[in-house]
Amino acid sequence: MTKKSMNAAVSLLALAAMAGGPALAADPGAVDEPIKLAMLEWTGAQIAGKVQEKADYKVDYVTAGNYPHFQGLADGDVAASVGIWLNNVGDIYPKVLAEGKFEDIGSLGLATNEGSLYPKFMEELCPALPSWEALNDPECVALLAMPDTLPNGRFLDYPADWGSRAATIILDNNLPLTATPSGSEGAQLAELRAAAAAKTPLVMMFWAPHFILAEGETGWIGMPPCKDQSNEHCIMPPDVNKVVWSGFVPKWPAAYEITTEDQQKMMLAIDEKGQSLDLVTTERVAAHEAIWRPWLDQALN
Repeated sequence: MTKKSMNAAVSLLALAAMAGGPALAADPGAVDEPIKLAMLEWTGAQIAGKVQEKADYKVDYVTAGNYPHFQGLADGDVAASVGIWLNNVGDIYPKVLAEGKFEDIGSLGLATNEGSLYPKFMEELCPALPSWEALNDPECVALLAMPDTLPNGRFLDYPADWGSRAATIILDNNLPLTATPSGSEGAQLAELRAAAAAKTPLVMMFWAPHFILAEGETGWIGMPPCKDQSNEHCIMPPDVNKVVWSGFVPKWPAAYEITTEDQQKMMLAIDEKGQSLDLVTTERVAAHEAIWRPWLDQALN
């Protein structure tokens, strides 16, 4: 199991047919057959699994990549994926979804964000922040400039293999910035920490929830106008949904809910402070029993 929090896409879980909250079957289903949860590059499946175990289900964790695991869901090799960021699903997701091989059972209700992040101290240097117009201020742009971006300011982008719309949106709005891909998520975090410590100006493409946002003060720049509403030219808070294999619902009903703030604290404890994934998730599940216990009671009684 990886503990990396690439998309930080871990959060609310509802693995039953409950988009509108219909009554669940009292029969718990195949309690002897393990629920195979996708373990992607973040820590949320462990939360889901612990609640399923409270309902006496067996749980297996299947290490998987973001794009490949959609085929696993379609084939039934993976039973559920608890956090699909719909801005990053590639071509296979809509294809197998349309074929009915897995089911999108709705939003996690997670408060997400994506866009331009900056360390909070920059508001002293660029008073127009958090407005995107700050990025048209020559003095602010000069603070962001690097030798390889002059006369433009440097905009730290996602790693090149992730894909990004930042350069397109910069061009759409004639912003005097140059999008420079980072080497990795770790490189992005290192730059953000270094900037905060040394008071070095930085603007970067980022997302939420993420444990780093529980570690220090940051701000989000209001996004400039979209050239059009297409995914290529517009960045909006992404939807994060839960997906189950088409045969899941009759087999294993259960549900659980936690908040974005809770999730970021857990990611910080696990990913950065080295605390046990099992211990942190066990404690969090115990602390939220008043939330998830009624769901299980409804499902199992």
